[in-house]
Amino acid sequence: MKFIKSLYLNNFFFYMLLGIIGLFVCAFIFPNLYNAVWFIVLILATFLGLDILILYLTKTGVEAERKTPEKLSNGDLNPVTISIKNHYTFKISVKIIDEIPFQFQVRDFKIEKTIKASEQKEIGYDLRPTERGEYYFGYLNVYVSSPLKLISRRFSFDKDQMVPTYPSYIQLRKYDLLAFSNNLFQYGIKKIRRIGHTMEFEQIKEYVQGDDLRTLNWKATAKKNALMVNQFQDEKSQSVYMAIDKGRVMQMPFEGLSLLDYAINSTLVLANVILKKQDKAGIFSFSKKVENRVFAEKRSSQMQKILETLYNIKTDFFESDYSRLYVDIKKNINQRSLIILYTNFETMDGLNRQLPYLKGIAKNHLLVVVFFSNTELNAIINKKTDTIQEIYDKVIAEKFMFEKRLIANELKKYGIHSVLTQPENLTLDAINKYLEIKARGIL
Repeated sequence: MKFIKSLYLNNFFFYMLLGIIGLFVCAFIFPNLYNAVWFIVLILATFLGLDILILYLTKTGVEAERKTPEKLSNGDLNPVTISIKNHYTFKISVKIIDEIPFQFQVRDFKIEKTIKASEQKEIGYDLRPTERGEYYFGYLNVYVSSPLKLISRRFSFDKDQMVPTYPSYIQLRKYDLLAFSNNLFQYGIKKIRRIGHTMEFEQIKEYVQGDDLRTLNWKATAKKNALMVNQFQDEKSQSVYMAIDKGRVMQMPFEGLSLLDYAINSTLVLANVILKKQDKAGIFSFSKKVENRVFAEKRSSQMQKILETLYNIKTDFFESDYSRLYVDIKKNINQRSLIILYTNFETMDGLNRQLPYLKGIAKNHLLVVVFFSNTELNAIINKKTDTIQEIYDKVIAEKFMFEKRLIANELKKYGIHSVLTQPENLTLDAINKYLEIKARGIL
């Protein structure tokens, strides 16, 4: 029974069979062909038996293993490697069908390769998950054919392999060095003029473009015969909280990921930068109530605690309760802190409903509201209009884009900082805003 389940007839065998059927049809017209056709049938049957014999004579014809990362990074390309060892004494053709987790909805996965005798080959492909959670792989199926290519023998490996998908730790590594950079423009980040600094002296260094002229050290300049400036350290041990709105406004999709997942990925990277800058990083999420709280600390285990908490954030479609957010912050965060709020406002009416609570938070803390521009509207705005309906659509799209800028200006009126960003630029813009606040010393 096991033998029958692992044996598959290849297309080449059926092509030969169709050819023989055609010859039998011709034998009705040319009777002399009849015996020759049966001879061809005998040859095909002989080669079929020989093919079965050489493929099944070796008990362990091939060995294969699927190598996945310990955990997948959400929203990023994750490499998966298949290692195959050929134990046959001849060259084989293999067709690999990996049963990829259902979340990817890949139904036509197939890799075809040729492997020499006793050769080991590594074959790779990439997976891009778009939601957090547990991903289960099925069988790794390897169909082996000999040079005769009449049949295939199936080998199956690595059933029910589970790999969890976490927030984007690949981005975390990408932006790791930003925490140590004083020249922010090196990483594509806009250069920030330091309009203030702390009084914790660090060193005297040569002047470079962008340094504050007020920090010139004239004595050192006279000795070195070159402009020298005093460099001051940023204040440390300041509390920074990332507040993630997980209500219905964050369910909007963009390139497979929801705005909530973009916010979670950005929070992970930003928390790492904050801790590298010797500040305290904390997070919490909110919708109908405040959950997933990690209090701001800078101990060595903080990043792992934040990662595990972000992994477990569950989404819902409720209207977020900003009054509950305001009460919770007032009750639990007593020290003045930087609060980076990831949310989304589409209209001024939406902002005005929550503005009293945002103003209340901003009285005791430095509040930064991060919200998203609707990139789908750009295609409508930039499209050439030919009909009246398209003109109406373009005007409405421009109105929504303009309203986003009005929201940023309205927040600025009340001393609330804002970041209006596109989803793909969220992480970079959030890091930039945090570093700008540190450079200006306004926390």
